[in-house]
Amino acid sequence: MSDAPQAPVTALLAEHCRGMRFETLPGEVIFSARQCLLDWLGVTLAGAGEALSRMLREDALADGGSPQATLIGSGERVTAKQAALVNGAASHALDYDDVVLAMSGHPSVPVWPALLALAEWRGGSARDVLAAFVAGFEMESRIGMLVMPAHYTVGFHSTGTLGTFGAAAACAHLLGLDQEQWQRALGIAGAQAAGIKSMFGTMCKPLHAGKAAANGLFAALMAERGFTSNPEVLETAQGFAATQTTSPNVERALAGLGERFAVRDTLFKYYAACYGTHETIEGVKRIAERQHLGPATIENIQLVVPKGHLAMCNIQEPATALEGKFSLRFTAALALARGRAGEEQFTDEAVRQPDLVAVRDRVAVVPQEGDWERGTLVSLRTTDGREFSEQVNLNIPAADLDQQWKRLEAKFRSLAIPVVGEGQAETLVQCVASFESAPSVAEL
Repeated sequence: MSDAPQAPVTALLAEHCRGMRFETLPGEVIFSARQCLLDWLGVTLAGAGEALSRMLREDALADGGSPQATLIGSGERVTAKQAALVNGAASHALDYDDVVLAMSGHPSVPVWPALLALAEWRGGSARDVLAAFVAGFEMESRIGMLVMPAHYTVGFHSTGTLGTFGAAAACAHLLGLDQEQWQRALGIAGAQAAGIKSMFGTMCKPLHAGKAAANGLFAALMAERGFTSNPEVLETAQGFAATQTTSPNVERALAGLGERFAVRDTLFKYYAACYGTHETIEGVKRIAERQHLGPATIENIQLVVPKGHLAMCNIQEPATALEGKFSLRFTAALALARGRAGEEQFTDEAVRQPDLVAVRDRVAVVPQEGDWERGTLVSLRTTDGREFSEQVNLNIPAADLDQQWKRLEAKFRSLAIPVVGEGQAETLVQCVASFESAPSVAEL
């Protein structure tokens, strides 16, 4: 698709991420990593009950193998690679997990499942695990900076593609691989990186996250064994950048190494749908609550969204709960008619309910140039001719991490308590809050 970059991007990113140590990482970076862990555990516990998670769990158990790592939500033990696959898919099953714009995708769901499965099997302190997570997060984000936005625009699902590199880097870090092994691990990851956006709204979207986790773990383990690959996978001719983007941006990928950590740019979800719908949900809710409006008072809703949203979350008439999570029109209807968009609102029955369909059909989606930067303009017109608008931009990372932790605790409890009970949920919160002091991941 493009000319290969000239700089040794693979070596430079491997060297940078390989050198990360818990003791030298800023405190806010470690805090952000713990927030990612708490959020990931919550969405995984809740997602483990989904049909797609059950099918994958049954398949793993049917395959058998050494009991190396735990399946979250059931407690059954399978091989580390199987656990990475099943837990990775489960954590993305609800599409309620975190986001980072650098990779235009979900950073935690490919990395935590691979890393925790490896740590449970092969060992490693919580501090080692946190540093490895930051390294994996940085790798997938920096490669995102290299290949975005064209990589996503053309149809690749970056959670699956870039997430494979993130999982490989995190596992390479925990295994203590040398520079040569790191580059080979990234090459093996690049040979497997996959995921296409045409699968949005189906079980294959969360499967991308699971496969990225399992394939990344496999890449690191095979590099440790001496398996070979092209150690310049990112920049080589016919390599990842050359085939996966039309406009590789080496300068952006390498800018500010060690000065700004991508994990600090994490955006967390508080609605159980594609992140591209969140500004719509928030905007409709704000106007409706402020003006005391309901479905009967609305003539139409107009959403002016970044152009890229049309290929991501613009299913016009969703027929399933999963499709509803990728429908700007349906989520606008939910926000107006129900005032919320939690997991319990996304059901196969809800997308067909007459009152929600009636509102959905009064929603128009209009694209604007640019992608993400300006947010979404939500406009509501009432039946008596009044018009109200709200510009919403949810793409700015939180500055107050303590307040964000409180919000994430509340979200975690709402997801975990129905699965494990209030006492166990509280134990998990405290375990993550003090995670860096744990000698291993065993307690978690």
